[in-house]
Amino acid sequence: MPFTANANAPTVTMPRIKAITTGSVPSFLDVILNFAESDTASSMESQDTWLSQLKAKRDGRLLLYGDDTWLKLFPNMFSRADGTSSFFVSDFADVDLNVTRNLPTELEREDWNGMILHYLGLDHIGHKSGPNSPHMRPKQVEMDDVVRSIYHALESQRHLGSTLLVLCGDHGMNDAGNHGGTSEGETSPALVFISPKLRTIFDGVECPVVARTNAFNFYEKVEQTDIAPTLATLLGFPIPKNNLGNIIPALLLFWNEGKRIGFMEQNAQQILGVLVETFPSSSFNQSNPPEACVDTSDEGVRLACLWSRIRVQATEGAPFDIDIKGAMLRTFLRQAQNTMSNTATNYSVRRLYGGISVAASVALWAAAVSAPVLAKQNMVGLWFTFTTLAYGVMMFASSYIEEEHQYWYWVTSAWLLWLGMRQYAQRTDSGNGRVSNDLWLIMSAAFPLAIMRVIRVWNQTGQKNAGESDIARNFLQHHTCGLWTIVCILYVAVAGKMLPRYQTLIGRPASLLSAVLLCTLGLAFKFAYSIADSPELLYGLPIAPGTLVTHFDLTTHARAVFTGIVAYCIGISFSGQETSSHIRSDGEVLTKDEAVQIRTQETLAGRLNFLHGVLTLFLMTQSRVTNIPLFALFELQMRAFSSMNLSPSEISLTAIMLQYASFFAFGGSNAISSIDLSNSYNGISGYNVAMVGVLTFCSNWAGPFWWTFASMILLVQRREKWYPPLREFRHLTTCFVASSILFVMLACTALRTHLFVWSVFSPKYLYISAWSLGHHLCITLSHIGLLIWLEGR
Repeated sequence: MPFTANANAPTVTMPRIKAITTGSVPSFLDVILNFAESDTASSMESQDTWLSQLKAKRDGRLLLYGDDTWLKLFPNMFSRADGTSSFFVSDFADVDLNVTRNLPTELEREDWNGMILHYLGLDHIGHKSGPNSPHMRPKQVEMDDVVRSIYHALESQRHLGSTLLVLCGDHGMNDAGNHGGTSEGETSPALVFISPKLRTIFDGVECPVVARTNAFNFYEKVEQTDIAPTLATLLGFPIPKNNLGNIIPALLLFWNEGKRIGFMEQNAQQILGVLVETFPSSSFNQSNPPEACVDTSDEGVRLACLWSRIRVQATEGAPFDIDIKGAMLRTFLRQAQNTMSNTATNYSVRRLYGGISVAASVALWAAAVSAPVLAKQNMVGLWFTFTTLAYGVMMFASSYIEEEHQYWYWVTSAWLLWLGMRQYAQRTDSGNGRVSNDLWLIMSAAFPLAIMRVIRVWNQTGQKNAGESDIARNFLQHHTCGLWTIVCILYVAVAGKMLPRYQTLIGRPASLLSAVLLCTLGLAFKFAYSIADSPELLYGLPIAPGTLVTHFDLTTHARAVFTGIVAYCIGISFSGQETSSHIRSDGEVLTKDEAVQIRTQETLAGRLNFLHGVLTLFLMTQSRVTNIPLFALFELQMRAFSSMNLSPSEISLTAIMLQYASFFAFGGSNAISSIDLSNSYNGISGYNVAMVGVLTFCSNWAGPFWWTFASMILLVQRREKWYPPLREFRHLTTCFVASSILFVMLACTALRTHLFVWSVFSPKYLYISAWSLGHHLCITLSHIGLLIWLEGR
């Protein structure tokens, strides 16, 4: 008997398992706990669930095979278990075979009354390659075979004659293969009840079936929380006390009308207990409907009125139409479920205000130290103030948060246009309007803006246009030769950038050979990765790259790249100084001190370019193949900025805008579902929360990471002293980040009862935390410290 289940956000595994087992709505904190592999704070051992009810039965024994999230939630619940980490998404096969291999033996045993099989292969394929991956169809066929084998066992083995098989997804996935947000694909998992006994109440439906009203509405829509009370009714144990779900009516047809009404009354009584705790001021025990029932907008009073009407009808003594009573109970249950599902959590307002006070203090301090910097250039100050305040106002609108990329694309384009116009004006003779330099100087002003137009359509993101055509998913997949040509050229360019411009311990020939071999190894890894996970990107190539790289294990291959990067950096770091001429360009002989200073500056500049090349190689390794050409566009923009003689304040504001714009250009958004895990396990053979966290962050913040270092190169080039421009950069970026945190905290506090507080505002709070702690503190400020240290040496 099939249904389309509605899974409320956040659509990640741990919260959805809680909803399935308790029938309640989990908190958004579970999103964070979902990523903490060793966390025990999320344990549900003491909560009332249908698992605990099953185990409480005589000789109750439960089994678990698959996702070890169940073991974290229910540590002492299962008599036999074999858990698998759900975060090692590179594994498509073994993660499911480890579940299936236990199935034949367990189906023959009679010593258990509940078995959970949580398969992960489909989820992993979605994360790595998306729903249209060539791996998806074979995996679905494999799952069909598993379901078929279980059903045949239910039919043929006598001790399984009364067994119920529930086939369901904890969540769906979006067009990119991810989940965590509120798109229709993420919130519409399948739900099927399977048993030979269902033939007595169900004649079957057409399968496959075409969606009736939208892409995911195939069968009757129910809530995922309805699973808990439905299982309790079918299997004969009490409904979990915190349940908010309703018994699915179609499965009550095993009983007559009177029994069905009785089950609904039990369901209503159980939910009534939750309502009384949530709305203590409402008169749920009152015999007559209160006068406040007329045109009331209070949800608690409205539910109390509905319940009072049911009680009055039941105690009047007159014949009570069973159909009317059933309709009233269904109305009460449905409205209670909707109300409780949207009821906000109780907050400590004092702590919220305390956090806002701290954030406001930091933002005011950052604004005070940034004011003198901005006062030097009025127009830059106006642009910075406008960008910061406009961004802050956006945080109070859910639609703007979902489509934040549009703001950064437009404001960055406007800023680049203004820079280009100012650059043109500066390069024009004041007397006759002639251009004082060649055509390249004019084009360099408009070049970054033209590239920005390409970047903004590279990956469609947000909510409205996430599935629309773009360059990465549509154009490049149909022009694979062009894609790999660009990728190969970019690796060659990176190898050239990695060559040090100063004397090194290993010598220049060895440096050249090392850089070429390392980039070749990195390119081979991307070929091997594509063969394993995205073979569609190799269709149409005139050569067969798999003949050279398929014999390498991906984990070993990635480790070789990372090890090579570290070894190369260590080898190049032991360096001397560049041998420079002691003669100026005008023919004057330099003093010894001047020559030493020039050599030092050349060595430092060479180190920066070398480090940026190495960083680019690492970030390319951590990026999807279709996103690698973005680094070439970034490099072209950087070279254009280098020729524009920008002030430190202008570079700082440009860096802020391009960091955010590049984040969205890589496919990021403010939804949990946009977190890309496809490169989170490069070089890792098992789950390690620290390493996976670092690699995940570098994968998703590759664009901002690159622009952070690039902007610092622009700041210190052709400048004798590095500290002053770096200090301006530090002040302005800190001011913007602190102000952003303050605005997001204000929005989350003011809109804490908003309908989208969990699906939009809470994820944004997590993202702004990552921007401030991960990107600004760990990347931006650490880079500034590194450069100041290099200058000090």
